[in-house]
Amino acid sequence: MVSARFHPSPSDPAASREADARLNLLLTYGGWQQDPWVERLPRLLEPMGIRSLRAGSAREAETAIRSEPVHIAVVDLGVPLYCRDEPETSGGASGAAAPEAGPRLLDLLARLETPPPTVVVKRERAVRDEQREIAAALKHGAFAVVDRPHSQRELELMLEVLRRCLRRFYSGRWPGAVL
Repeated sequence: MVSARFHPSPSDPAASREADARLNLLLTYGGWQQDPWVERLPRLLEPMGIRSLRAGSAREAETAIRSEPVHIAVVDLGVPLYCRDEPETSGGASGAAAPEAGPRLLDLLARLETPPPTVVVKRERAVRDEQREIAAALKHGAFAVVDRPHSQRELELMLEVLRRCLRRFYSGRWPGAVL
């Protein structure tokens, strides 16, 4: 898997203007699979002017949220608080599985001055736990709750949800686009 680390935009003013004219999509990912959807989706969206801010942990997502405007967020509820190679400061055991922090990210996004529309990617859970997670996501204002995409068909469903989100919240235009 290619590193999903967040890297802020260059400080070049021309690059900054270009970034302002694009839609920034925050993508968090908490799964472990070969060629994950979080790597495939940006390749499909980049030609349309959508800039993907990928984060493999809640800490990376928080850095992205504080560094760049986020116009739409895709939050995987299984995203870990920190990546295995990030230093942990909470005193947990080294090498232990990182705790999941998707709900924490939903809370952070909901508290922003202008919260972005959010698509929640749910984890595979027991029915009762899944219902609780969906209810919590909707309470935080999630636009949609979807399964983690594995197949091409599921990835196309994610693209359709993102298209609907753009149409509903931005009238089908990039945020801040000059008409």
